[in-house]
Amino acid sequence: MLILLVVFTTLLSAQEKNKRQYTFLLTGASFATSVNGWFEVGCDLADATPINRAKGGESIADAANRMVNGTLYSKEELEVIDALVIMQVHDRDVFDESQLKPKYTDYETPLDKTQYAAGFDYVIKRYLTECYNLKFEETSKYYNSRMGKPAVIVLCTDWHDGRVTYNRSVRKLADKWGFPVVEFDEYIGFSRNSLHPVTGEQVSRLFTADKQEISGETFGWHPEKGEDKYIQRRMGAILADTMRKIFPVE
Repeated sequence: MLILLVVFTTLLSAQEKNKRQYTFLLTGASFATSVNGWFEVGCDLADATPINRAKGGESIADAANRMVNGTLYSKEELEVIDALVIMQVHDRDVFDESQLKPKYTDYETPLDKTQYAAGFDYVIKRYLTECYNLKFEETSKYYNSRMGKPAVIVLCTDWHDGRVTYNRSVRKLADKWGFPVVEFDEYIGFSRNSLHPVTGEQVSRLFTADKQEISGETFGWHPEKGEDKYIQRRMGAILADTMRKIFPVE
């Protein structure tokens, strides 16, 4: 009986130790899928459980449409998600207010992939609305609360500063809503303004096997994948640093 008690206590202690303080959900495209690793590394550093719903080839409109059909997150997941992290970083203007409507229910769905600003607006407004409306759900721990569930949305820049249109407009969007931004482009360790002194190319080319043209310049496209890769680990650290400013880690 004593041995069984010791084993039970040890297992219980291990379970408590492995229990994460927070849960973060990520939506994004190829840069964000789980085979990259930065999101999982960052969640580990921030003591959070990662829910990675990123899919290669998707746009923010796809994330909005997945909210429509209930596949971005479930009702049970909405209850426990502490932050929605968005890394939909196509080099488009995501702040264009001419596309916007007052309520997310005013948009005609499914959204078209070309509707970048509208897609962000839909996702933001719907997530804020669904978190607030948990105050009316009798099964929710936020039932009858004043604010419903506090909604935390975190936006991300591209992994480097080559995508100027997106990086600038996503900061404007963050300022509009008061959202934090994971500034990968500021802290990744290099800039489009200076070429590598040996290769004479954009420094981002060192970390990728493919390339992309932006405004007549050639940049690295997809960084090497895997939680052991330098860029992925650096991005994970940048994510964790941002999240620690929002969520205290014991």
